[in-house]
Amino acid sequence: MGEFSRLCGVFFEPSKTFADIARRPSWLVPLALMILASIGVTALYGQHVGWERLIRHQIETSSRAQQLSPEQKEQAIATQARLAPLFGYVGTLIGIPLYCLLTAGIFTGLVAGVMSAPVRFKQVFAVVTYAGLPNVLAALLTGIVILLKNPDDFDLQNPLMFNAGAFMDPEHGSKFLHSVATSVDMFSFWVILLMAIGVKAGAGKKLSFGGALFVVMLPWAVYVLGKSALAGLFG
Repeated sequence: MGEFSRLCGVFFEPSKTFADIARRPSWLVPLALMILASIGVTALYGQHVGWERLIRHQIETSSRAQQLSPEQKEQAIATQARLAPLFGYVGTLIGIPLYCLLTAGIFTGLVAGVMSAPVRFKQVFAVVTYAGLPNVLAALLTGIVILLKNPDDFDLQNPLMFNAGAFMDPEHGSKFLHSVATSVDMFSFWVILLMAIGVKAGAGKKLSFGGALFVVMLPWAVYVLGKSALAGLFG
């Protein structure tokens, strides 16, 4: 399969596509697409919504910020609004490749070490990058929402609202439950399913699809519960 066929096949023929990816692993194109899509959303958000609006809301709703004087709050808002886009761009350039490397390392360890199925890190890394392509689609939809929606109503943390957290009030109720509900997202499950298909293709007959799904779901569940616990404690 050519590169364009692979990019389309992830969405329309995932089993055939990931079998081809497992035979001839590559990762540069999907990784570059994810980085470019994330940078595009960061730039659009800064132009059409503004980082000051986000920072101001976070500081004004933070219990720790209530101890600051009005002058200190304004200074903090101005400083963080200047730094936010820089962190956004740098975080994208470093964070996405690091996420893919870490995820591939965990999956490889679980498959080869726990499941005793033959799989190479290069195969799993390629699977992780291609399985992340639904996030490119999510970024494109987020960009459209940024352009069309009233900036005051746009939520960067939940831009598409394809999850249970969209129907909960983040300012009231359990922060833990809201964080868990926000993670129960259509695009997250799409990526998880693609990763499981890819891991199964890389491991071959030594690993069932159920085993591959377990390998993918276990780290995701640990991450979601850990993130939600921190949100409940410090949110």
